Amino acid sequence: MGREVGRVTFTEQDYARFRARLTECLSSLGEAVTDPGFGTAPPTLGAELEFSLIEPDGRPAPVNATVREATRDDSLTLEVAHFNLEANLTPVPARGSPFTALAAQATRTLTGITAAAPRHREVAAVPIGTLPTLTPADLTARALTDLPRYHALERAWSRRRSVPFDLPVGARGLLRAESVAVQGAACSWQVHLTVAPHLFHRAFNAAQLATGPALAAAGNSPFPLGRAGWQEARIPVYEHGFGDRGSPGSGIRRPRVGFGPGWMRGGPLVAFEVAVRHYDVLLPEVPSADGHDATGDWPALEELRLHLSTVWWWNRPVYDPLGHLRIEFRALPSGPTPLDMAANAAFLVGLTVFLTAGGRDVAQELPFALARTNFYRAARDGLHASLWWPSPGTAPREYEAGTLVEELLPRAREGLALLSVDADEAEAMLDLLHHRVVTGRTGAWWQQRTREALRRRGAAGGETVEREPGRTARPGPPDTPRSERERDSAELAELTVRYARLAAEAAPVHTWKPPALPLRSHR
Repeated sequence: MGREVGRVTFTEQDYARFRARLTECLSSLGEAVTDPGFGTAPPTLGAELEFSLIEPDGRPAPVNATVREATRDDSLTLEVAHFNLEANLTPVPARGSPFTALAAQATRTLTGITAAAPRHREVAAVPIGTLPTLTPADLTARALTDLPRYHALERAWSRRRSVPFDLPVGARGLLRAESVAVQGAACSWQVHLTVAPHLFHRAFNAAQLATGPALAAAGNSPFPLGRAGWQEARIPVYEHGFGDRGSPGSGIRRPRVGFGPGWMRGGPLVAFEVAVRHYDVLLPEVPSADGHDATGDWPALEELRLHLSTVWWWNRPVYDPLGHLRIEFRALPSGPTPLDMAANAAFLVGLTVFLTAGGRDVAQELPFALARTNFYRAARDGLHASLWWPSPGTAPREYEAGTLVEELLPRAREGLALLSVDADEAEAMLDLLHHRVVTGRTGAWWQQRTREALRRRGAAGGETVEREPGRTARPGPPDTPRSERERDSAELAELTVRYARLAAEAAPVHTWKPPALPLRSHR
């Protein structure tokens, strides 16, 4: 959820001073990116992995601070809700085998939590976009992690919209939410790629276009708060989770979470300028000292970095005082396994680099409205989405997402080669994605198929809810009446426990076998 702050309340003078400092930051950034020494290092890749903590029965475990302390893992930070953590992986060179390296780091983090878990209620770390067992009661203000940043965000949003606010959930559901803690229902795999300043605005546009097909192949969040939803229902949950949508008269000019306002044109500064000029300040904490960052020769620009951490585009520009610009790809879901996430990153990064090569700017090839349409169709319909794609010399064409991804895999391979990724690394990652696409077995598909199998089994009277690997617990004697809500809860719990076990085994999701579908029976 972004950079930390030390205060919760602010004055109007704080806001005015912060706005003035933001203008100064943009000027300093302009000087930095035109310096011949800025952004000259070879490209690197990094990632942040958000995940949920669960009890043996699949329910969320609100013990993030306890688990972080137990693991003594400095890469872990507390996320917005008590059952969330985030692992900040160490950046690696983009050449060679970067995706394997990031997957290995993610694996060590997740297994490290499991190793510490027996001392802490047998908690497991689960990489999943949206935890199926979450309920509205898990996402109230009481669920908010006790850090100044989250309390400051809660306070800032309460000044800008009414409480409670509407949160669309599932195909037709609508809940009343009261807190930014609902963002805990959305866990992402956020990939960072450093980009040279002279390429930045074109690479940013390429990332926007590449995100649609990549998201279509990565769906892993079909049950927001236990309701049937989009293939990647994390997207609408996160976009509505601050309550700044559908609020007539709120004075909010545009939502801070979304696909972005348009193609970026005009050089490396444009994305940063748009983020500053189109979105008012949320957290106006001004550092006490000016000057350069303690770790490098470039200006810290603390106000700019803090402000950008409160503009939640699905692709976000990042300035680093170590001397580079980055694109933060924020749309990919957490999970199902480190290998799956590595493959998703390889495809998205490779395709972005390919679409940037040779002076190409995709903003000249496709209306931005179609790129935005692609994004939401991909989130809703996954591999069956209808997506637009540029066709040089002719009008854009529509493809089924699965077909488009297959056509784009060789292009992603070319992009990875331009980054000097080893051929074997690229082949392994993109082949994994190929098998997922041709089988149709995304994380979302597995969850939906498993839920249907458990539903039919329950309807047939064969209810056995697995609580943890190797042990089962029956909900009651055969003649015990159970409500629809109780059955749904039991099915979602078993789904989550099965998912967690398979995720821990770490085989790619397209190899996971869901329970066999019993013959249909009506409840």
